[in-house]
Amino acid sequence: MAISFNKRELEKKKEQKRKEKQKRKEERKTSSGGKSFDDMIAYVDEFGVITDTPPEPDKKQDMNVDDIEVSTPRREDVKDEPLAGRVEYFNSDKGFGFIKTLSGMDKYFFHINNAPAAIAEGKKVTFELERGEKGMNAVRIVLT
Repeated sequence: MAISFNKRELEKKKEQKRKEKQKRKEERKTSSGGKSFDDMIAYVDEFGVITDTPPEPDKKQDMNVDDIEVSTPRREDVKDEPLAGRVEYFNSDKGFGFIKTLSGMDKYFFHINNAPAAIAEGKKVTFELERGEKGMNAVRIVLT
């Protein structure tokens, strides 16, 4: 079987690319080989800036771990008061509806599992909010 001219040229190009890749790999090994582990370590100072100088031990401050807040504060300090609203829409066949707050224009979805059995359109209710899949939902609904 004879190898065509184009096929030989393609094989030569592939071989040349392999050699260039190997050469670049060896260059990377030799250029980065001089760094020690200590040269590669980075430190973060008290202002959050990354630096290559280690912190000074005599400037070290004692911190209380409980004072550090990584995320939002705990909810135990916040007291949820029930909101007042009116049932704007309720579909008893499908078991869901919407409550509109009396204080504003906000509407919240609710499911029949979170509402009393006697709920109907136009009834005044109090409720609490809970995050659902698509936003805030009315839960713990009580007729007033």
